[in-house]
Amino acid sequence: MSRTKGPDFATPVRRILIAVMVLLLAALFLFWRIDSPRAERMRVAMIDAIVPRMEWALVPVTRVSEMVAGFQSYARLHQQNQELRRELQRMSAWKEAAVQLEQENSKLLALNNVRIDPALTSVTGMVMVDSGSAFRQSVLLNVGSRDGVIEGWAVMDGLGLVGRIAGVGRSTSRVVLLTDPSSRLPVVVQPTGERALLTGDNTALPLLEFVESSDNVRPGDRVVTSGDGGVFPAGLLVGQVAQGSDGRMRLLMAADYGRLEFLRVLRSHPAEAVADSAAVVRGGQAGPIGPQLPDSPVEAARGTDPLDTGTLQ
Repeated sequence: MSRTKGPDFATPVRRILIAVMVLLLAALFLFWRIDSPRAERMRVAMIDAIVPRMEWALVPVTRVSEMVAGFQSYARLHQQNQELRRELQRMSAWKEAAVQLEQENSKLLALNNVRIDPALTSVTGMVMVDSGSAFRQSVLLNVGSRDGVIEGWAVMDGLGLVGRIAGVGRSTSRVVLLTDPSSRLPVVVQPTGERALLTGDNTALPLLEFVESSDNVRPGDRVVTSGDGGVFPAGLLVGQVAQGSDGRMRLLMAADYGRLEFLRVLRSHPAEAVADSAAVVRGGQAGPIGPQLPDSPVEAARGTDPLDTGTLQ
């Protein structure tokens, strides 16, 4: 036997409930849109009665809102971080340029503050090329014969002696550094006054050889040019005495060989040759100084005074 279906009450009830809900929502919407003081008081009373009891239902909404706000804030922070990184890169480039300008300015100021012989004038040039190698230590300057540079002149940086002019062109000149193996420089160790010879050996610490009395020389003593040979003027700062790892006496250069940018070429003038040293000793007088021996025994017997220019009576 087939089972017969009874009357369907669920569908009409569902429809009635949906209709009632739609009517209630429409009535609530219309009530909420009514512009009346009484309706406003009723709406406030309903909010006060319902909303506090619905906090548990608002928790997920609040959490979701906070997550959305946090994500937006993170996105803004990430964008600001990227902008700050780009700005930091630009500032790093400016900082490097500022540091280079500061170093250049300090070196130029140091060049102006070096105390040397007032009779020595100079011309400042910029290092163009560092032509140093395993067998030669030299640099090229952008000054030459058109600037009055002559081969053999001393070259300094802002602190100490660097080398000498070894080749001159019209607009360039080559400077052989004191560290070059062919460099030989007579120096004086202060304050003892011991004389020595500075010999380049292609290292940052050239050798200090042929010291008159090595026992009087201590590490840290000041070393200046002696002026012997007439190549360099006397009194130019070269460096300080240092003890090498091999036990030999070396020189810690005063010039910063790692950053040679601006160098000063000293215009040294040759000293006047002394033709008559006796005239210098006499102070310009032509006559002999002090008593002289008689030229012959006859004059000695006569008692002739060699200083008497008169005739014998």
